[in-house]
Amino acid sequence: MSTQQASFVRASMIEASPAPVLESGAVFWLRKNLFATPKDTALTIISLLVLAWLVPPAIQWLFIDAAWTGGGRGVCATLSQGGSQPEGWSGACWAFVNAKFDQFVFGRYPLEERWRPALVGILFVLFLVPMLIPKIPNKGFNAILLFVALPIIAIILLPGGWFGLTYVETALWGGLMVTLALSFVGIAVSLPLGILLALGRRSDMPVIKMLCTVFIEIVRGVPLITVLFMASVMLPLFLPQGVTFDKFLRALIGVSLFASAYMAEVVRGGLQAIPKGQYEGADSLGLSYWQKMNLIVLPQALKLVIPGIVNTFIGLFKDTSLVSIIGMFDLLGIVRLNFTDTNWASAVTPLTGLIFAGFVFWLFCFGMSRYSGFMERLLDKSQR
Repeated sequence: MSTQQASFVRASMIEASPAPVLESGAVFWLRKNLFATPKDTALTIISLLVLAWLVPPAIQWLFIDAAWTGGGRGVCATLSQGGSQPEGWSGACWAFVNAKFDQFVFGRYPLEERWRPALVGILFVLFLVPMLIPKIPNKGFNAILLFVALPIIAIILLPGGWFGLTYVETALWGGLMVTLALSFVGIAVSLPLGILLALGRRSDMPVIKMLCTVFIEIVRGVPLITVLFMASVMLPLFLPQGVTFDKFLRALIGVSLFASAYMAEVVRGGLQAIPKGQYEGADSLGLSYWQKMNLIVLPQALKLVIPGIVNTFIGLFKDTSLVSIIGMFDLLGIVRLNFTDTNWASAVTPLTGLIFAGFVFWLFCFGMSRYSGFMERLLDKSQR
């Protein structure tokens, strides 16, 4: 008697089984990132203990015991200090920040004219956001609005003196307005100028190479505070009698030139990282020098040095505080200036103001850092 073995053919795929509990979810993440080795476990426990020691008192001081409203120093001082708080009280004086907030943003800009910097700020956000979102089309038009139309509008509105607008001298400008203005102009000028300086330093023309090298090394060899001091104090001594430049304009030029020297070295690092074959391939296609740079070399070089470029932008944003050396008040400068207001003089007012200024600087710098990471991932073709 013969037996016949029937073959079995599966008509559908087996459903994927869920990952083991220890290989997915929160438990897996904790074991992999925080408790992978005995050393990681020890560091994690130490970090948690430090956070448990620091965070609750910080939250208590910053939020729970803080004085949020009030009209003077009394809400931020104890009874023995002439205030209304009980003895032993200590907390953040956010009432001071709330009362001085407009001044922190606009400086000493006249109250009735503050709609002008506010309008410029709104236009800046409206023009900047489409540039930062890759999926929004018409980047060329957006660039014209941001880098051509906006500066023209700002030149008309901020100082005034045009179309019946009251003239406001730059000595009255201050606060976040000055910080953002210096940063925007410095970033917008330093990147293209830095690219030209980097190309010039790698040029085969001796004179161009020498001039770019000398400029970069001289500017990088001195502190920014020296550049600002020279632009504000020494430059007028070399000008003809009766010829002068606005102090804010001198700061803009000094900050832009200083940042461009650092930017040039960042870009030069990207140019040196491009393989020689890319240059030779472009030459074999008969491309001119500028076609080769614009179409082949620079797009790859700039992508490689995005972290360095954004790092220079962040440093420039924070360095704007040094304009206080020439008598201008950025965000940090105007906050410190208000410490002298006797109506808000208390033991906790300076620390609260500095924390506020530090948080605003961190917010902008962190935003630039995160956007830099986003662009790196977007342009990294190797991960696709």
